[in-house]
Amino acid sequence: MEARAYLRHLRIGPRKVQIVLDQIRNKPINEAAAILKHTSKSACEPLFKLLKSAVANAGNNHDMNVESLYIAECFVCPGAVLKRMRPLSHGRSTRILKRTSHITMVLKER
Repeated sequence: MEARAYLRHLRIGPRKVQIVLDQIRNKPINEAAAILKHTSKSACEPLFKLLKSAVANAGNNHDMNVESLYIAECFVCPGAVLKRMRPLSHGRSTRILKRTSHITMVLKER
């Protein structure tokens, strides 16, 4: 049995989120929560909320034992890219890409 939680259109680039996800993969949920609380990355706060949501899904929807859960899978996919223009000198402009992320977290019991 597994419980899933999704976070769509997070306004942080996928490369920045992947760094934090690599730290918490295959960890028990209490250890992963501690890592997310004490890591100073911008992706940690939304990932902590996503972890709490996945734990709530496991307990309420799937009747899983919350004490024995671990993060079986967590991955990030690129979402929509917001394209903005920035003016340069001599009448030119450059494109700014504001990237978004789609994050999936899967919890399983040991």
